[in-house]
Amino acid sequence: MENFTFHNPTRIHFGRGQIAQLSSELSADSRILLLAGGGSIRTNGVYSQVKASLGAHPTFELWGVEANPDYDTLMKAVDLCRRERVNLILAVGGGSVLDGAKFVAAAVPFKGEPWDILAKNAPVESALPIGAVLTLPATGSEANGAAVISRRAIGEKLAFLSPHIFPRFSIIDPETTFSLPARQVGNGIGDAFTHVMEQYLTYPVNAEVQDRFAESILRILVEVGPKTLATPTDYDLRANLCWAATWALNTAIGMGVPQDWASHVIGHEITALHGMDHARTLAIVLPSLMNVQQQAKRQKILQYGARVWGITEGSEQARVDATIAKTRGFYESIGLKTRLSDYGIDVAVAANVANRLAARGVTKIGERGDITPETVEKILRQAA
Repeated sequence: MENFTFHNPTRIHFGRGQIAQLSSELSADSRILLLAGGGSIRTNGVYSQVKASLGAHPTFELWGVEANPDYDTLMKAVDLCRRERVNLILAVGGGSVLDGAKFVAAAVPFKGEPWDILAKNAPVESALPIGAVLTLPATGSEANGAAVISRRAIGEKLAFLSPHIFPRFSIIDPETTFSLPARQVGNGIGDAFTHVMEQYLTYPVNAEVQDRFAESILRILVEVGPKTLATPTDYDLRANLCWAATWALNTAIGMGVPQDWASHVIGHEITALHGMDHARTLAIVLPSLMNVQQQAKRQKILQYGARVWGITEGSEQARVDATIAKTRGFYESIGLKTRLSDYGIDVAVAANVANRLAARGVTKIGERGDITPETVEKILRQAA
C-alpha cells in the first residue's frame, strides 16, 4: 500500500426529513446563494423544504445550471455573489449543480481570470463555503474536492481539484430521488460504478481494505441498481444506492492505491464534442479500455471477475473475456448502451478525441501513464 493522508471534512446528514437540518448549519450572518438546475426541485417538494429551513436569511437564487454545468452560466452566479456579498453557496440538485457550486465558490475570491482555474490549473487558495442538498445519487460530489466544468462556447470540458471546495455539509434524503426519470437514475448508477472502477481496476499494491471496500460497493451497485430502477420508491433500495454513490467517490477507497481516470478523460471529450450524458460516455469507454489494457490490468481484472462476478473457472484469458463481457452487460442492464454506434456517433470521433488530447499535451494517462493518444484512438475504435 502506498503512503497517504486522508481527511474528509464534509458533514453528512442522511435520511428522511434531513433537509430540516439545514437550519442548524447556518450562522446568524449567512448570506446565501441557492444554486439550482431546471426546476424539478419546485415540483418534488425539495425547494419548499429548503426555503423553510433557510428562514429569514438573505437568500439569492440562480437557476438553470445545466447537466455538465457551463462556465458562462456559472459566471453569472459569480457576479451575483460578488455583488450581494454572498458568504455561502448552497447547491440544491445533482452532481452538475454541486460541481457548478464548487467552481463558483472558488471563482468568487479568485484573483485573475477564473477560466485559468480549469485551463491552466491555477491554484485555488480559498473558496466560499459550500453546502449541498443532493437530489441525484451519482457523482459523489457531495463529499469530495473535485469538479468538472464545461465551456460550450469553445467546446471544452475540464476538471479541477482543491481541498478548499469540499462541501462543509451535505444533506442526502433518498426520498428526494424517488421522482427522478429512469434515465437519470441509470446514469447515476453507471457513474458511481465507473468511479469505483477508476480507483480499483489498476494493479495490486496489497491494499486489502481498499480493495474489499471497492468490491463491496461494486456488488451493491450490481445488486441494487436494477432493483431500484424497477421499484423507484423502495426507500431501502434507494438509500443504499445513495450511500454507495457517496462512498464511490468520497476519496476513501482511493487512498494508498494507484488510480486510472482515463475513461473520464476520454469521456469528457466525447461530451464536449457531442453533448452526450457523462455516464453514457463512461459506459462506452470503460469496457473497451479494459480490453485494450487487459495485459497491464490483468491481475486486477481477474480479481474483480472472481470477487464481484464469481468468475473463477476457465483459462485466464477466458476469465478476462468473461469479466469484460459482464461489465458491458451490467451497463446495458441499467439502460446505458456501450457502443458509439448506439448513439449515432461515427468512428471518426476516435481520431478527433486523440488529436484534441495531443494538442492539449495530454499524452500519458492511466495508472501507468501508458495510455497515449494513439491508445485512446484504439480504445474508441474498438468501442465503435
